[in-house]
Amino acid sequence: MKWKQIPLGPLQTNCYVLVKENKCLIVDPGGEEEKLLSYMKSEQLIPKGILLTHAHFDHIGAVDKVREYFNIPVYIHEKEADWLVDPKLNGSQLFPVGVLIQTKRADKLITKEETITIEEFSFQVFETPGHSPGSVSFYFATEGIVVSGDTLFNGSIGRTDLPGGNHEQLLNSIHEKLLTLSEKTLVLPGHGPITTIGTEMDVNPFLNGF
Repeated sequence: MKWKQIPLGPLQTNCYVLVKENKCLIVDPGGEEEKLLSYMKSEQLIPKGILLTHAHFDHIGAVDKVREYFNIPVYIHEKEADWLVDPKLNGSQLFPVGVLIQTKRADKLITKEETITIEEFSFQVFETPGHSPGSVSFYFATEGIVVSGDTLFNGSIGRTDLPGGNHEQLLNSIHEKLLTLSEKTLVLPGHGPITTIGTEMDVNPFLNGF
């Protein structure tokens, strides 16, 4: 599986396009749908779904435009199903981003940790709350990749001062769900550069001494 990191939207949120042959999954299309669509067209990709690690405004800004263009389903954890339609819950009402973000409801609700298969793609869903109540990470075991959203970053962790955030819960999520993966596992975070589980175990200052 190949992948492409495309920073999008007002906070340059990392959108990921995960590719097998000419089919793909899109993770967290945060905005600038023209930029994303242009890439998809140039690569002649056929998307099969949109995966959302959580529903903060900077991760969902282009959801409807991309979903409608390709007629594909959107997946999100049930705890944040209402966040898609409520600017107060998704944070766009609280931050001066210039527009209130509202999308249609998700097509598929994630209700538990499970393995999801979408045509050629198979991945595990880890519930990793703390940054937000319905935060999830997507683990592609065969490829050794975990898409961590705003749970774990290169040298940092997700903020927990937003509504629904919980610092202790976030650290538990990281240690119990992510740091149990192979140290070689590639971490694709919601912001900033990629990293590995091993690197974060060794040098992430927020994880030392927990």
